[in-house]
Amino acid sequence: MQFKDVTYKVILKGIRTNVEKEILNGITGSVNPGEVLALMGPSGSGKTTLLNLLGGRLNQPTAGGSVTYNDQPYSKSLKSKIGFVTQDDVLFPHLTVRETLTYAARLRLPKTLTKQQKEKRAVDVIYELGLDRCQDTMIGGSFVRGVSGGERKRVCIGNEIIINPSLLFLDEPTSGLDSTTALRIVQMLHDIAEAGKTVITTIHQPSSRLFHKFDKLILLGKGNLLYFGKASGAMEYFSSIGCSPLITMNPAEFLLDLANGNINDVSIPSELEDKVHTENSETETRNGKPSPADVQEYLVEAYETRVADQEKKKLMIPIPIDEELKAKVCSPKREWGASWWEQYSILFRRGLKERRHDYFSWLRVTQVASTATILGLLWWQSESTNPKGLQDQAGLLFFIAVFWGFFPVFTAIFTFPQERAMLSKERAADMYRLSAYFVARTTSDLPLDLLLPVLFLIIVYFMAGLRMDAGSFFLTMLTVFLCIVAAQGLGLAIGATLMDLKRATTLASVTVMTFMLAGGYFVKKVPIFISWIRYISFNYHTYKLLLKVQYEHITPNVNGMKIDGGLKEVSALVAMVFGYRLLAYISLRRMKLQTGA
Repeated sequence: MQFKDVTYKVILKGIRTNVEKEILNGITGSVNPGEVLALMGPSGSGKTTLLNLLGGRLNQPTAGGSVTYNDQPYSKSLKSKIGFVTQDDVLFPHLTVRETLTYAARLRLPKTLTKQQKEKRAVDVIYELGLDRCQDTMIGGSFVRGVSGGERKRVCIGNEIIINPSLLFLDEPTSGLDSTTALRIVQMLHDIAEAGKTVITTIHQPSSRLFHKFDKLILLGKGNLLYFGKASGAMEYFSSIGCSPLITMNPAEFLLDLANGNINDVSIPSELEDKVHTENSETETRNGKPSPADVQEYLVEAYETRVADQEKKKLMIPIPIDEELKAKVCSPKREWGASWWEQYSILFRRGLKERRHDYFSWLRVTQVASTATILGLLWWQSESTNPKGLQDQAGLLFFIAVFWGFFPVFTAIFTFPQERAMLSKERAADMYRLSAYFVARTTSDLPLDLLLPVLFLIIVYFMAGLRMDAGSFFLTMLTVFLCIVAAQGLGLAIGATLMDLKRATTLASVTVMTFMLAGGYFVKKVPIFISWIRYISFNYHTYKLLLKVQYEHITPNVNGMKIDGGLKEVSALVAMVFGYRLLAYISLRRMKLQTGA
């Protein structure tokens, strides 16, 4: 992999004008199979931006320079040959280590392999990474106990090396780990590189033991290249330009101090001392030492004049590359690891396994069962034979319509915002089609979502003494199910459109409250300019259907609401089921991802 004069800018939107900020400025380097390249620099120096750019994870319009893989530019087909481990461990907390890697293998490995071969590859990776002792342990998360931090990081790496990538990118794989675990991770990266892979990783502040494990090093300072070359030659290079530590220091600590412009305990080169003496006092600190900006400028100039041209000349020398390999790299065709139906079925099963714990938590079951019991006691064996009793029962039916309209909306809102990081990560790696994910994600919720309403209705229906025949009971259940699926669609659409839980919750609260008020129970004579809201309210249509099921045989009119054939209400709810979901899918399709595609 080679990159030459790489630049990257971001446009900051101001009140009056937009301002361009340069993040990377003329970065040049190369890395070959069998090597581990470390990107080092202080916070804000551009390490992660450079890594994302090299890995094809950034949009290209504001990027400059050239990045080539086997002498070819980035193409979509490269996604299946690149592994990218993000800094955050994006994993499903309720899946075990084996399940996580097995699903990744089945989605990412080529179609030519059988299901058994893919599962065997997952097991091989588990043993390769030393995860066999915890393979049946849940990953865990904030509220779920699971594997250790080092094991989580190895699972993330396993997710990427499962495809046997030619290039492996890692963003600070040792952050948050103790020194021994960090050393084990870096040693593992070294072993991966020795197998003929190219490994590029950012690293923040490695120990001296870690530092010596790297083959090549890029040192960045405020987006500028301060050093590129062998990691073992970095100290010698900086000594040659007059910067060497005055006390025994960890090489990485010394290099980061230099990149920050901090020259305490560092010898100052004579050229820099002369510059400080000749410049006016505004550029000097109180003790007469050069400012960080002066140090930065000196290091950039020193690299440009002494090393940069030599490295650029090396990149001009053509590397012999197999033509068949070159053709594979430049192929624009995406290669999916599974057919659409296979992707759907794998994601459906994964969704069921991941979310069953949340849906059947004792808190949620208790919430539904206790609400149903309280309703049953309040409307205990109510009668519809007299107008007062019928009106009371109509109030219960309205509450059921509101409860099963409100509850699913606020459950579904969290769906896409909570999975945004996972969706971005997996789509960036071309693990599946968005349509397969969307259909699997929305249908895997249905079996789980429809079990609690059954419990709710069994308790309420018989305690409240509603119409006692099998047909009415099952029609009531079907009506509630239709309401739930329509309400879910609204929640999915709001969550996918806003992708922000606070804003989504606020909008959903206002929308559900408006639908409830326009639902035909609180206000009978709604002003004509606002009466149209009831026709897009699932509460209104559900309430009318529930009244029809219970009282069609008694009266054609309940609470001033005419009971008709019910076809309009069913059609409206079905339209909402598909319409809201279509809106959610379009919103997801437009969601910006950090990919080069």
